Amino acid sequence: MTIQNQIEAVMNDVYQWRRTMHQNPELSFQEYWTSDYIAGELAKMDSIEISRPTETSVLGIIKGTQPGKKIGLRADIDALPITEERDDIPFKSKNDGIMHACGHDGHAAILLGAAKVLAANQDALAGEIYLIFQHAEEKPPGGASELVATGLFDDLDFIYGQHLFTPIPTGKIGIKNGPIMANADEFDLTIKGRGGHASQPENSIDPVVVGTQIINQLQTIVSRVTSPLDPVVISTTKFHAGTINNIIPDTATLGGSVRTVTDETRQLIKEKIEQAVKRVCEFYEADADIEYTTGYAAVHNDEASTDQVRDIATGLFGDRVFEYPLAMGSEDFGAFSQAIPSTYAFIGARNTEKQMDYPHHHPKFAIDEDSFIDGVTMMVNVAFQMSQ
Repeated sequence: MTIQNQIEAVMNDVYQWRRTMHQNPELSFQEYWTSDYIAGELAKMDSIEISRPTETSVLGIIKGTQPGKKIGLRADIDALPITEERDDIPFKSKNDGIMHACGHDGHAAILLGAAKVLAANQDALAGEIYLIFQHAEEKPPGGASELVATGLFDDLDFIYGQHLFTPIPTGKIGIKNGPIMANADEFDLTIKGRGGHASQPENSIDPVVVGTQIINQLQTIVSRVTSPLDPVVISTTKFHAGTINNIIPDTATLGGSVRTVTDETRQLIKEKIEQAVKRVCEFYEADADIEYTTGYAAVHNDEASTDQVRDIATGLFGDRVFEYPLAMGSEDFGAFSQAIPSTYAFIGARNTEKQMDYPHHHPKFAIDEDSFIDGVTMMVNVAFQMSQ
């Protein structure tokens, strides 16, 4: 039986694993049932050494019989605090207010499928294959950084990750060299003014006006400080002040998200936001406390390794493989890509006819299971070919 025939034969297991995990979602850093379930399924397979790098993650290692490289295959396993709103799915979440709304149940099931095929072909494998079931992708500081800190992956030669992705139709595979996802930082700001009667603003320091001026200044950072060829997004997503129409409040709070690609621009934006807040507050004689949180690092695909992965994918799928543009979203896989040569790819999972075209993190999100075979095929073939 060929490797591809073996992949096809394991797909019913992949669907069942995914549906079981979909019904039992768990939040970041709380994946106790999920990690136990995954470890239990791995234990049913031959030739896999199983360990638990953290309380809610799982590592399986398959040692080939031939010399070769150490290759990591990574899948995230956590869910989101979202109530599922799909009644047409018989395996709907059983956990109130928690849902696999990003496809991580599919990612874990795909890696289990790849593990089963690889374990059955240990005699044909070179090197060592690390099966990394990672916790807490959705919640900073993220599970990837915790796993990297264990030192267990320091001597990996390469690590591969992928994402089932509804912006791309089922059947398409998106790959890009260099940066593929952005740095993700956040800011929170408390503006301290002086409240008073709305009819006498001259006797107050209005934090609402200060806040609006700060927001305007932040947008000019993007349009006038950074190059239009250097992708930057600053979005103010929170602004709260006051409770009564005719009273100017004492304080206002606002916050938002910052997306950049390079480390240099990341630092520049932080400095410019802090300068803008200071200068606006000085003009209006207000005070402000700013908390700037550095989040996930950008995901950078290693040039040489990604060329190899693209060649593998093209050999498997032909013109279904395409160049995916830089996405300004984020992924904690960046912690791996900073430490280890890596490639991160997108597996198309949108099917409009099945109403599986909602965005990720939506209460009606769903992924087309027809895309899963592409994910298993990629992981198995990357493991075989990159480990030689």
